Amino acid sequence: MLMSAFGGLMWLLYTAMLVLAVVALVMAAFSREGAFRAADKQNKMFWLIILGIAVAVNLLVPMLFLQLAGLVATIVFFVDVRPALQQVSGGGRGRRGGGSSSDGPYGPYNGGR
Repeated sequence: MLMSAFGGLMWLLYTAMLVLAVVALVMAAFSREGAFRAADKQNKMFWLIILGIAVAVNLLVPMLFLQLAGLVATIVFFVDVRPALQQVSGGGRGRRGGGSSSDGPYGPYNGGR
């Protein structure tokens, strides 16, 4: 009973690592090459290779150490590279026009001054 629960937990962990790596790979593939250079990160091909290896390792090699190395690369992409790419590309949360939170429909709101 305990071994089957552990096996199910490990399968869930492996699946989650695979899904994260695939999502990061797709996001990197759809990002512009110039955004990587403007954000002063490694180039697009570097990240495609690293994340592609992470996906391949998760699919083909059942070694936890290699899968954890791929997970580290995926996490670095999500917490360091992707936010820098979004900042350079003008993307952001909740901002459609690229303005600040105090912008009104006709420009910045200055408080009646």
